[in-house]
Amino acid sequence: MRQTMKEIEVNVAYRWFLGLDMLDPVPHFSTFGKNYTRRFKDTDLFEQIFSKILEDCMKYKLVNTEQIFVDATHVKACANSKKMRKRVAHEQALWYEEELNKEIEKDRLAHGKKPLKKKDDNQPPASGGTGNDKDSISEELPEDVKTQKCSISDPESGWFRKGEHKHVFAYAVETACDKHGWILGYTVHPGNEHDSRTFKALYDKISKLNPQMVVADAGYKTPAIAHRLLEDGIQPLFPYTRPKTKEGFFGKHEFAYDEYYDCYICPGAHILTYSTTNRSGYKEYKSCGEHCAECQCLSKCTESKDHVKLITRHVWEEYMEVVEDIRHTIGNRQIYQLRKETIERIFGTAKEQHGFRYTQYVGKARMEMKAGLTFACMNLKKLAKILEKRGWSTARFLLILKKIKRKEVLKEKWCWA
Repeated sequence: MRQTMKEIEVNVAYRWFLGLDMLDPVPHFSTFGKNYTRRFKDTDLFEQIFSKILEDCMKYKLVNTEQIFVDATHVKACANSKKMRKRVAHEQALWYEEELNKEIEKDRLAHGKKPLKKKDDNQPPASGGTGNDKDSISEELPEDVKTQKCSISDPESGWFRKGEHKHVFAYAVETACDKHGWILGYTVHPGNEHDSRTFKALYDKISKLNPQMVVADAGYKTPAIAHRLLEDGIQPLFPYTRPKTKEGFFGKHEFAYDEYYDCYICPGAHILTYSTTNRSGYKEYKSCGEHCAECQCLSKCTESKDHVKLITRHVWEEYMEVVEDIRHTIGNRQIYQLRKETIERIFGTAKEQHGFRYTQYVGKARMEMKAGLTFACMNLKKLAKILEKRGWSTARFLLILKKIKRKEVLKEKWCWA
């Protein structure tokens, strides 16, 4: 800001843009920081600016919300990766936890099982960093306590790992756009939070736009998200995910599920019966160890000592089956390939042209301000270019129409003569 004020003092173009005369004094560089602190801190002003520009884009009927593309990108935080300390890692509350617990209890009662006992959680759940974790940060922590890395400079950021070499403190900016590249919404979270856990905050914003389809990558392919979207009448379009089975062993798709008897049938024609439903919402199906011990397919099935094969099935697994049917629908593959032309292009433009690779602001609130202004400027810039071309095309059309009418008038006069 200091350098900007110096440029305004000597640059006539800056003075003309700001409406300052040659002898008018330039404001002090600290005026803007104090003005933000006193007037705009802890407000949603920048969210309102973004929403106002988006409304203008919709007014010109440029936005199409039938298909919404969702993804997240990481922005490096203004924090030294070497200046950190460990703190107690609180268990994060899931946004669908209450609904899932009801479904688990209903499923257990249907199978004649007792409801699960509630966990005794004395510590409230926290996500990422809060900036006020002085009680949970200490130099000496018990060995049996789960810990996580916390930045001294920016405690609200999260330790982000990508590959073997990239380990930094960062923020995750979750963004949604339409097929034309208009940014429809955004949320900011610590970099160590998974996309599927932070999806609810962004979904609450884009659900007001009444989308027909939500296109996202494999990070969002979870039973909870599929359940929420399908229950709201929205088609989720997710990519293919490879089976996570060990090489040389039977995959889960090779075990046939019998919906009527609620059991699985293995390739060796043995039955895996229902055992229980765990706290994570997965129903467990187990085989008989005595039968499996004599099976010829045992070496390709399991390595357990008691020769018991275990297969899990989520209580919302039927929604995942619908997701696979949507993925195989004709034309949806081409829709999914539009991600690289829409949401991925937005992230690339923001990082290359708008300094979105890293932030010089400290704290989640200021990062939200940066994201809001950046995306608002990108929408505004795109809108200005389209309106300029639209105005030029209209003027050219009117000029051509005027020439045609003039020729017709001359032709009529000539023919009459």
